[in-house]
Amino acid sequence: MTLRHKIRDTIPPALRPRARRAYITFGEATGRLRMEPDFMVIGGQRCGTTSIFNALSEHPQIVRPPVEKGTDYYTLHYARGHDWYRAHFPVRSVARLRTRGQALAFEACTYYMFHPFALERIAQDHPDIKLVVMLRDPVERAFSAFKHEVARGFEPEHDFVTALELEDQRLIGEVEKMRDDISYESHPHRHQAYKSRGQFAEQLDRVHRLFARDQVHVMESESFFEQPEREYRDLLRFLELNADVMPTFGRHNARPSAPMPDDARSLLDGHFRSHDDALSDVLGRRPHWSR
Repeated sequence: MTLRHKIRDTIPPALRPRARRAYITFGEATGRLRMEPDFMVIGGQRCGTTSIFNALSEHPQIVRPPVEKGTDYYTLHYARGHDWYRAHFPVRSVARLRTRGQALAFEACTYYMFHPFALERIAQDHPDIKLVVMLRDPVERAFSAFKHEVARGFEPEHDFVTALELEDQRLIGEVEKMRDDISYESHPHRHQAYKSRGQFAEQLDRVHRLFARDQVHVMESESFFEQPEREYRDLLRFLELNADVMPTFGRHNARPSAPMPDDARSLLDGHFRSHDDALSDVLGRRPHWSR
């Protein structure tokens, strides 16, 4: 456990929102002294982003947001302005002192890649930033997301097939509402898009339209969890960082449960077949789960 985790854990849960607001208020006042992100982990959801975030946070040259792993600025809080965003990052001089020179700041948000407008906002504010993308078998990802949203109370349906069948209807008009109101948070788009979030080819196409390919590093969670040191070294090479020290690798936010129902798996296998073919074209290889 890192020192910042120990400090956070000393604050009673009921007081943490107040402490968070106080930190951001102080951060806005010192915004000009704070770092901007050098890279971002932009998703996808339930693809191992927390695990890679924790591994990166242990690197001696990398600094993370002191409060949470991500700010959700480019999805949910863009109307608050850039000073609010910078408030979430460390003071530049302090970070450089801690890292003895080079310091890279980053955040991780599992909604950035899927949100219809986040990537355009990131490209406008940080055209040269590096992006890390985590992918996973979209069939398994969908079921994992469903369990996650049910557990958090964001999904009232407890039958997975029913939730899948409701998805298209739930999403009607939501992107238009998000376009018309920058502060609108779409509950179904964020929490109930089980199939849509796994349509990775169209999301990566949007990434590549806005950023050069050498700014984007794609990882697959299956490969990362099978050979974490190899995958982590490849990531550090992309970030141009020292790979001498390996972190403690772990699987975070896993939700063990009963197996996926056969009818849901059959439905998703059929749905994602063409999407996985399209993803193979984008990647230039078959994804790990479909080899």
